[in-house]
Amino acid sequence: MRLLYIGGMGRSGSTLVERILNELPGVCGLGEVAQVWDNGVRDNRRCACGAAFHDCPLWRRIGEYAFGGWHNVDLDRVRRLRDTVGRTRHIGRLAGPRLSARRRSRVATYVGYHARIYTAAATITGAQVVVDSSKDTALAYGLRWAGPADLRILHLVRDPRGVAYSWMKQVHDPEAGALVPVPKFPSARCALSWSGHNAAYDLLARLGRRTDAPEVDQQVRRMRYEDVLADPPGALTALADFAGLPLAGADLSFLGSDHARLGTPHSISGNRMRFDTGRLRLRVDDAWRASLPAGRRRLIGTLTAPLLRAYGYHRPTPPVEAVPPRPPAPSGAEPARHAAGQKV
Repeated sequence: MRLLYIGGMGRSGSTLVERILNELPGVCGLGEVAQVWDNGVRDNRRCACGAAFHDCPLWRRIGEYAFGGWHNVDLDRVRRLRDTVGRTRHIGRLAGPRLSARRRSRVATYVGYHARIYTAAATITGAQVVVDSSKDTALAYGLRWAGPADLRILHLVRDPRGVAYSWMKQVHDPEAGALVPVPKFPSARCALSWSGHNAAYDLLARLGRRTDAPEVDQQVRRMRYEDVLADPPGALTALADFAGLPLAGADLSFLGSDHARLGTPHSISGNRMRFDTGRLRLRVDDAWRASLPAGRRRLIGTLTAPLLRAYGYHRPTPPVEAVPPRPPAPSGAEPARHAAGQKV
């Protein structure tokens, strides 16, 4: 079983990428597996197929295969382990060359809960590749210590100004059937979080394989959300190659340059578009360019400047066009008026 883990900052397009990957033969997209314990097992929220989590045939079978039934999962223990080794504040230790025996055991146990889900999904569906779009940075680092032997991490990035604007909008929650406010996420905090998470994935790529685990094949590749939507077939071909999936021409028949035809997935948690099926229009959501206040754009651009340049988002401000001096008006004549829209 090969795991393709999608990491990055929230609101960077991971659900969309998982959805188009899920249409390929041999792929099983599970959504945000890190949220299964709360949104699925505890709260019984809806799977993307429309059924409640405990009524979904696939998730019920996964629970039976992995744990003998979801009722056998000790949710309090999972939460304690997450607090102990699975939070962002633990990344520094997880990035080190070694762990204490006690911490390594906890990491292995915590990651093991997720790994049993991956293995069950692959076994039940016959998938070659399981996709987890959790984006949980600490879990990505934990997988480096105790994950599947064949681990591919897709570092998905999006312009931080688009990410910040996405966190400002009200969204329609298909599960609640109404518009719901998104959590408050001030621009400065969003910019710093964007930089922190993406820098962590850059570091993870540089760390490479652990010297004490040569059997673990870990690869990290960065891709931009905007590039995925600029050329969906080309991006999916590159992703399939990264995931080790051979493609035949018919495998991409569901995908066009500006649309995708999507079936019914079984993803848990994630963007509301996980409930969409049929023909889906693909376009870059760049409403932030017109709607994000200029002051916030400048603040976010300043706080994220190093990575903006590294990821190709930084562009110099075009110079202000000089306005040639107007000739003096003839004596007694009215001053010339500027046409609407002309720069002055």
